Amino acid sequence: MSEGERAAEAGAAASAGYPARWWHPLPDGRLQCDLCPRDCKLHDGQRGACFVRARHGDGLVLTAYGRSSGLCIDPIEKKPLYHFLPGSAVLSFGTVGCNLACKFCQNWDISKARDMDRLMDQALPQAIAVAAEQTGCASVAFTYNDPVIFAEYAIDTAAACRQRGIRTVAVTAGYIHAQPRRAFFAHVDAANVDLKAFSEDFYVRLTGSHLQPVLDTLVYLRHETAVWLEITTLLIPGHNDGDAEITALVQWIARELGSEVPLHFTAFHPDYRMEDTPPTPLHTLRRARRIALDNGLRHVYTGNVRDPEGATTRCAQCGAALIERDGYRIVGYQLTANGQCPACSHPLAGCYTTSRGARPSSWSGRRMPIRLGT
Repeated sequence: MSEGERAAEAGAAASAGYPARWWHPLPDGRLQCDLCPRDCKLHDGQRGACFVRARHGDGLVLTAYGRSSGLCIDPIEKKPLYHFLPGSAVLSFGTVGCNLACKFCQNWDISKARDMDRLMDQALPQAIAVAAEQTGCASVAFTYNDPVIFAEYAIDTAAACRQRGIRTVAVTAGYIHAQPRRAFFAHVDAANVDLKAFSEDFYVRLTGSHLQPVLDTLVYLRHETAVWLEITTLLIPGHNDGDAEITALVQWIARELGSEVPLHFTAFHPDYRMEDTPPTPLHTLRRARRIALDNGLRHVYTGNVRDPEGATTRCAQCGAALIERDGYRIVGYQLTANGQCPACSHPLAGCYTTSRGARPSSWSGRRMPIRLGT
């Protein structure tokens, strides 16, 4: 089958609902989705909590396959990934829906959308890979809403990208069962996982989910895959920003994942169902960063704020400034071509080379929406 025929077949499947993986029938006639710990049990015509996985007849389908809510070229630092191809451009896209119910969601217009019209024209895997190549992007990111809910689409896109030497990135909450987790991350090169808090109560009350599956995903990624891992925790005043919880979180990361995993503390801005909660003060982010550094983490950042020290990557051995940032823009880059500190030759954990050259490109930090050709 030619590439054109495969694209036509995928387009037809996308319009009808792409056959979903990871489900099984129940004795009462319902079908259970086995993608994530929500375990949605569906009658014919019903959708799961994520909105994009639905029962159609005797099977489940992914209704968002090949349809994006938007594509933009972003700086990789926006994901945020600071140790993966720094300074490069990434083609970002998502669909609609989410398998969590975060009251503080800052992409709620996409993740909470219940209107398939939010999805743009077809964005099939091969077309996305070609667009990334033609626009000089070093990677493609599955982002804006959680990519685990459109896993089949993401996997096919990652395979198409790999054929062209394009890396792929998942920005995710990590709320996924073990079997689909293995299949999904087998095709991904880097991930930023939201560790939203270190409290089961927080996860239940504010996200409608549970903490342990996220911890399981983090441990899996760190110890059983080659996926480059970074973690983000959005600090929300009065909910997950206490010293005791931050200390427990960073100690768990140091103990279970290791001191080299980058951690980003980012600022909350009032949105969605938490508009009455104040924004996170800069001093809270700096305090959290100090707690993390004091507990052995080597690479800790502050985000959603202008904080030069909290955006600087330093050598874990000698403390030299290796990558300096102004917002999403790199203003100083001192790494050697093979990712070492020029002062002491200590390697900086991460990925610093692309298939197109040994040194990362310089991206301006702007985001640029694009449309795929039809």
